Amino acid sequence: MEVPLSRYHNLVVDQIHSSCSLPSSLSDPIFFQHKSLFSGYCFSFNRRKWRNPFSGIMCSSPMERGLKPRPKLKPFKMQKETPLEEPQILKQSAGLCNQIEKLVLCKRYQEALELFDILELQGDFEVDSSTYDALVSACIGLKSIRGVKRVFNHMTKDGFEPDLYMRNRVLLMHVRCGMMIDARKLFNEMPEKNLVSWNTIIAALVDSGDFMEAFRLFLIMWQEFSEGESRIFATMIRASAGLGLIFSGRQFHSCAVKMGVDQDIFISCALIDMYSKCGCIEDAQFVFDEMPKKTTVGWNSIIAGYALHGYSEEALTMYYEMRDSGVKMDHFTFSMIVRICARLASVKHAKQAHAGLIRHGYGSDIVANTALVDFYSKWGRIEDARHVFDKMPSKNVISWNALIGGYGNHGRGNEAIELFEKMLQEGMIPNHVTFLAVLSACSYSGLSERGWKIFESMRRDHKIKPRAMHYACMIELLGREGLLDEAHALIKSAPFEPTANMWAALLTACRIHKNLELGKFAVEQLYGMEPEKLSNYVVLLNIYISSGMLKEAAGVVGTLKRKGLRMLPACSFIEVNKQSYLFHSGDKTHAQKEAIYRRVDDLMEEISKHGYIGEEKSLLPDVDEQEERILLYHSEKLAIAFGLINSSDGTPLQVVQSHRVCSHCHSTIKLIAMVTGREIVLRDGSRFHHFKDGFCSCGDYW
Repeated sequence: MEVPLSRYHNLVVDQIHSSCSLPSSLSDPIFFQHKSLFSGYCFSFNRRKWRNPFSGIMCSSPMERGLKPRPKLKPFKMQKETPLEEPQILKQSAGLCNQIEKLVLCKRYQEALELFDILELQGDFEVDSSTYDALVSACIGLKSIRGVKRVFNHMTKDGFEPDLYMRNRVLLMHVRCGMMIDARKLFNEMPEKNLVSWNTIIAALVDSGDFMEAFRLFLIMWQEFSEGESRIFATMIRASAGLGLIFSGRQFHSCAVKMGVDQDIFISCALIDMYSKCGCIEDAQFVFDEMPKKTTVGWNSIIAGYALHGYSEEALTMYYEMRDSGVKMDHFTFSMIVRICARLASVKHAKQAHAGLIRHGYGSDIVANTALVDFYSKWGRIEDARHVFDKMPSKNVISWNALIGGYGNHGRGNEAIELFEKMLQEGMIPNHVTFLAVLSACSYSGLSERGWKIFESMRRDHKIKPRAMHYACMIELLGREGLLDEAHALIKSAPFEPTANMWAALLTACRIHKNLELGKFAVEQLYGMEPEKLSNYVVLLNIYISSGMLKEAAGVVGTLKRKGLRMLPACSFIEVNKQSYLFHSGDKTHAQKEAIYRRVDDLMEEISKHGYIGEEKSLLPDVDEQEERILLYHSEKLAIAFGLINSSDGTPLQVVQSHRVCSHCHSTIKLIAMVTGREIVLRDGSRFHHFKDGFCSCGDYW
């Protein structure tokens, strides 16, 4: 590649940012007795070395050169064996080296490597340690594997013998650019190693997930040095967290305390992370409380620890403490909070986090914005999700997957497919999660023909092998159309052992279409895979009840009692005026209970005028059987009645519940949405249900 040299000739000191300063060259370097660190790479070192280019210049005295009172300078006499061009070449090469170092100081790494191209094209010249050091920084900054190979090959061909500092820098260059095989070879061939060498390779092993090898090298290092800096302890604490070894983590904690480095910020953050991942959140909190200065990373670590163990409210509380403390929040902070809000179904807190994200200058951050798209999609705000998605300056495959899955969960399969096709048009490469999202959208919306085309394109066009979850989507598509035998045949023809999800999809189809025999067979398969999963028994119980087989239903109830499996009481949440309210079935504790029950009775009377007939033989799929006696006052009905009382006309209602909505309530809510003119969004344990004008987005298949 030719790079015009004139491009760099105009680079002067005034163009360099005031914060940039030139590094001092390493003086009096110590060279190793070994021929080279890079001997294992079979490069030739038998090449001519440059002599001092000025050694051939011999100056005579002024009188010998015949100078007169008004002297006219005569040219220097040069020895014949030294070419005149040699100092000119060296001078030009030295100038290029200086320019490379200046460019690297200003973080103009690509231009620095382009200048290095010119040096390579010129051929024989010397590059000193400071220039190689700058080139190493350029390669690290660009994560350029090609740059690493070029610089490394030039070092070896030039006969450059690095001192210990440069050997460690070359090792770090390979590590940072992900060249671990070469890094291990370099490390093993180092004639001398110090703590920096060991820290670099051990940290690289931990970062790559090779925790056991990191432990092995640490023990070797400890035998040699019997000491360590704070960074190595922080690294090994991370390795302990990766393996879930609380015992070794505590040992490293003790060593850090004995050596007086336990207050080091890196060690403190690593300890918080380790204790959190090992299930000791109290110890993590203790370490956090003892930190002399709580940094952004420290706050993020303890918040993530609480979130990891499901303590969402505690994590949110820590977030507000972090905000009040004045510590700067980063995009990881906001990404975590958005995910925590998704668990809590708190749109209010999520919107606050969204506003904080923009206010703190992370409005274009891809990770945080993807978390927002995912949150809004999961909690019924699909238009908000699309708005955030469209505003993103750059998107990755996770961003596309989040919105495609959101459309699918909301029963908007056509829009999910359109977005999938747009993703392909823009050159984004889909992964198996992408296909799971779009196939789920097809199955939720009953788009059989489109679904099969996409399924077949996975292997044919995108070379992605379908997995069990993809097969489950296709089984559900067949089940929607009542093709139960074909669904069963697809399970048997799968190129792997059928999974519980595949049999569960078939079981759901059997429940909808009341196919008792095939349903019993599917349940038997599920019993063997998930003998303690309550929902499998309850679906079979519903099939028996809907078929009038009460004796068999009683047998299922008996099995549940023998296994000690108990159906949990149902509950529903609704957010009104930015405040969440919880209702249980038959709830009598609410302050507005009389008005709520009266509104439910009025609604039932109103929808009966539109042809509603109560269903007597339906049982909630995964809740207490006693609730059959209070069918009229299931938790979702109470939540909807409360929302109608306390919100203005036309305001959409959003209800969240942990259990799958029963068929009785599903039919009731469709008619309530029609007679009240409200849009009601219900997220149950299965999917989203958008009720509007007497219809549901699920197509009565859930």
